[in-house]
Amino acid sequence: MSAPADERAAAMAPPARESAAELDPTADALDAYSRTVSGVAERLAPSVVSLRVTRSTRRGRLPAGAGSGVVLTHDGFILTSAHVVAGSGTGGRAAFTDGRELGIRIIGRDRLSDLAIVRAEDGDLVPAELGDADELRVGQLVVAIGNPHGFEGSVTAGVVSALGRALPARAGRGRAVRIIDNVIQTDAALNPGSSGGALANGRGRVVGVNTALAGIGLGLAVPINAATRRIIGALMSEGRVRRAYIGIAGGPRPLPPRAAARWGRRSAVEVVEVVPDSPAERAGIRPGDLLVELDGNATESAADLQRMMVAELIGRPVEAAVWRAGRELALRLIPAELDESR
Repeated sequence: MSAPADERAAAMAPPARESAAELDPTADALDAYSRTVSGVAERLAPSVVSLRVTRSTRRGRLPAGAGSGVVLTHDGFILTSAHVVAGSGTGGRAAFTDGRELGIRIIGRDRLSDLAIVRAEDGDLVPAELGDADELRVGQLVVAIGNPHGFEGSVTAGVVSALGRALPARAGRGRAVRIIDNVIQTDAALNPGSSGGALANGRGRVVGVNTALAGIGLGLAVPINAATRRIIGALMSEGRVRRAYIGIAGGPRPLPPRAAARWGRRSAVEVVEVVPDSPAERAGIRPGDLLVELDGNATESAADLQRMMVAELIGRPVEAAVWRAGRELALRLIPAELDESR
């Protein structure tokens, strides 16, 4: 065939099929996103369990709570949300994706952080790897994994929407019963069965414990960081955490120029809510105040406050430096011990 004929044949041939990536430039990015999410789900599925908490009655054992949990150790320690094991339950069952079902007993719970520890009656579990929520950034991909049924995981993905929040957890209309500090806000969808499950980063490391508390309307997770690791360790070894308590909810806010110049820092904790009859209310702290220092230590974020709420602070008078309506106030408050019956 002559060259012109070859050219005519090539022109008449059907065009080569374009790849999906050529047709849609976002295809590669979506494939990478999907691979990341599915990889995290596969890695954590054996470590995220379904929990069924029961209580003893005259009619036998009755349901007392349900949710998910994250395996911490080979020998049976499981991390979950305190509200999953709240109430009068003392034990129950843990179901795993491999079909096993083991008895559990509640070791301890800390309602202020919404964290609890239960222990399975048998070992040979697959522990999750814990990460550090302090390394998270707004906009970062996170994957929420729960196990509401025991035989398969519930997986959703999204991004970190906000960090460093402190929000009240409520029981009944308008009644704050505890404050959860330094929560992670995410747009990954959560349901009540996912409470106690894992919030993981793209590497499959658990950076938070999902909490789907009714009435808040946000995807929230309690962070895994240095402060919560201490709480987890205390619950595992002693079954309880002694915590100081002042009774405010708030978040970081930039200081006005005059206040920033006065203290030499840029931000403080804005008080959003003061719990009635709390040490903060008795000291005269009000919503809208900017809490700049407590006991001589800077309070630039909810994490700073959380780190201060240790047993050594209970009952000891401390001074709070507050910026209110353009002027500085020094208020004296006495932190109380968190009462689990609140």
